[in-house]
Amino acid sequence: MNITGHTIFIPGATSGIGLALALALHHEGNRIIVGGRRTELLERVAAEHPGIATVRLDTADPDSIDTASRIVLAEHPDLDVLITMAGIMRAEDWTDPAGFLSTAETTVTTNLLGPIRLIAAFVEHMLAQESATIMTVSSGLAFVPLRATPTYNATKAAIHLLSESLRLQLAGTGVEVLELVPPAVRTDLMPGQATSAAAMPLAEFVDEVMEILENRPEAAEIQVQQVGFLRHAEARGDYPQVVAALNGSDLPSL
Repeated sequence: MNITGHTIFIPGATSGIGLALALALHHEGNRIIVGGRRTELLERVAAEHPGIATVRLDTADPDSIDTASRIVLAEHPDLDVLITMAGIMRAEDWTDPAGFLSTAETTVTTNLLGPIRLIAAFVEHMLAQESATIMTVSSGLAFVPLRATPTYNATKAAIHLLSESLRLQLAGTGVEVLELVPPAVRTDLMPGQATSAAAMPLAEFVDEVMEILENRPEAAEIQVQQVGFLRHAEARGDYPQVVAALNGSDLPSL
């Protein structure tokens, strides 16, 4: 993916990784449209970063996705990059039958059905472009589970295989499929994560992602060095040790 000259829609980019990546891509000369649920955050992004467009979008609501996609395509017919950033991460206790199901269902709706519906809303348009990019966002926890977040882990594993499968189906078209695989990053995704010494500083993460995008155009998975501990555990043959190390830590890992 060339890192400049695109029109890019990033749902879920009013904070955290999404906003930081949106700003980095905007700095490189791309036209950015940020999507999010909270109007006050969208207004703040627009006020603080002139030139970035916004649209209200709730990725857990299919009607909202349909409305937002129509607005984005009507106002930005040259759209050629979709980054499905929106997601949630919540702890669950499956030993308490009354305590986990609603959280699990909400996580699936947001983290899995949300990206599926977003891609469905834009794929016809993307296929009509000379070249386009769909970037999904999985996690190091797609490959090694964190005990506290079973459904989050499962949704990110599903996003990984969805990305792999779409790449196969869209081969031969003008649409490339990239998968961003973050490690734990200092954001507010989970309580305590923004100040965790074990999490990667947000600016360092985004800088490394931009370097990969610019200098490794062949990369289908965008993996910063820090996520390799999780991503390649099975291939290295130390998967049980990595599971034990991850779950023996107090880190609310992404």
